[in-house]
Amino acid sequence: MEGCMKTQAIVLEQPEHLVLRELELTPPTDEDLVVDIEYSGISTGTEKLLWSGRMPAFPGMGYPLVPGYESVGRVVQAGANAHHKVGERVFVPGARCYGEVRGLFGGAASRVVVAGSRVCNVSDSLGEQAVLLALAATAYHSVAGGGKRTPIVPPDLIVGHGVLGRLLARMTVVAGFPAPTVWETNPTRAQGATGYAVLHPDEDPRRDYRAIFDVSGDSAILDRLVERLAEGGEIVLAGFYAEPLHFNFAPAFMREAQIWCAAEWQRPDLLAVKELAETGRLSLDGLITHHASPSDAAAAYRTAFGDPDCLKMVLDWSSTR
Repeated sequence: MEGCMKTQAIVLEQPEHLVLRELELTPPTDEDLVVDIEYSGISTGTEKLLWSGRMPAFPGMGYPLVPGYESVGRVVQAGANAHHKVGERVFVPGARCYGEVRGLFGGAASRVVVAGSRVCNVSDSLGEQAVLLALAATAYHSVAGGGKRTPIVPPDLIVGHGVLGRLLARMTVVAGFPAPTVWETNPTRAQGATGYAVLHPDEDPRRDYRAIFDVSGDSAILDRLVERLAEGGEIVLAGFYAEPLHFNFAPAFMREAQIWCAAEWQRPDLLAVKELAETGRLSLDGLITHHASPSDAAAAYRTAFGDPDCLKMVLDWSSTR
């Protein structure tokens, strides 16, 4: 590891234009790890907004940038104070180690330098499915709220049957709560439910939901959700929204509706879902549908964002070694 270290990284140079580039890595400190990334997932929420140029003002925002917060790899160098060992497989929620190129979120690279405190070790048994832990932690946090939401009110309606919606539904069932209803307007995405029902909104007559969790990212959806609430019900905004949200006050007033924004997951959320996945209580099967080489990243990102058959696209970094 002597001398300057370099990496192959996905660089979003400007909206809708990305390339695979060699970048120089920031030298690691005693608190850092050097991790060879095996797999990284493509997020169809925040990364899609970065790719399209529609991302709202966000700390660290700007181009060029390295995206990616769903990565898993092997530790190849460990600082004396990094609290991890060479050879460990770790989940990496991103990195900022590319000099003048921004790391937002910085995990889509063949090698990263990252603080040991940011990663967590994961079982080899999870394989590439470990990239899904970030979305699983997002789903977990939307319900638990980092311990702030007490008592916990699980979703009885989930809007959206992508990966996040499926994980949220699976966790609800695993926790022993009544199976939620899931709304999905795309017939392709409506498939694949296990232990819960997926309906088109027009097929659902209910108007007494206690807790509606929206993972669609649709900024214009609030009025449709309010009219489906029971009195005193709540709407949890668990997606990421590019446009301002608005709603008509009178219907919300009549129901005394509550609207809650789920923040970014925290480390306890990640550790909780890691334990669920590693023990087999939470299945991650059937969620990764597409794979690509980083050399085909431009096409892979377009597929991830535009193909309804693609639930989760994963980049396999083995070809860059």
